[in-house]
Amino acid sequence: MRLIITLFALLFSQLFFNLAHAAPKAHISAEQRKGHVNEARPDDRKKKKADKSSKKAKTVAPQKTAKVKTQADKKTAQVKSKSKATHTASIKVTPPKKGYKKGYGRHREPEMATAKLAKHEKPLKLSPAHKKRYQHAKQTAMAKLMSQMGKPYQWGGSSPHTGFDCSGLIYYAYKDVVKIKMPRTANEMYHLRDAAPIKKSELETGDLVFFRINNRGTADHVGVYLGNGKFIQSPRTGEEIRVSQLDNDYWQNHYIGARRVVTPKTIR
Repeated sequence: MRLIITLFALLFSQLFFNLAHAAPKAHISAEQRKGHVNEARPDDRKKKKADKSSKKAKTVAPQKTAKVKTQADKKTAQVKSKSKATHTASIKVTPPKKGYKKGYGRHREPEMATAKLAKHEKPLKLSPAHKKRYQHAKQTAMAKLMSQMGKPYQWGGSSPHTGFDCSGLIYYAYKDVVKIKMPRTANEMYHLRDAAPIKKSELETGDLVFFRINNRGTADHVGVYLGNGKFIQSPRTGEEIRVSQLDNDYWQNHYIGARRVVTPKTIR
């Protein structure tokens, strides 16, 4: 029993000493931890402040650069507008001449512009063989026209077997002579891109002459100039293909222009 009691006494004493040594260390470690935390807090605060200031600087910098860019853009826009204004002021706008008529259709260029281009274009130097082909093409078209004299007018007709309307006669005479695709109606022929506008004073044999009969804003009648102030036409229902005088008052009042289809460039 005494041994057992002594052993228990030794165990309790050992435990007491162990607890006594352990308690101060735990207290010290807690205090050290608090100290470390207190020491770390100011540094962390400083770091956070530095991060915030850097972020602010980053956000402010783009705004400043954007403002600078917008100011520069405004200055360049002002300079461009001034240069445009001076450029437009230096351009002289000439009013259209008397007798100028605006072309109809999407692909018709103004007659004044085409006339100017024609003046600046150099005349073609044709070889003797090309001249013969050109003359032969014109003669062929005129022979086909004159062979239909006396044929009756037929609305929509484009054949010697059925008769001709005004544009059908021209289509029949020129479709195999020129390499451009001939339109079927008088208004389309008037607006044909490959047919150069011609002044009345410059008319030649084979040029197409156009008239506006019904005052609908379109070319609704066409004939072919023969020379000496005459043209061949298929007039209207009940009439026959015949030669008329261009200087007649009726045709003068309804005349709107002329186009040249047969040229050295367009012949086959």
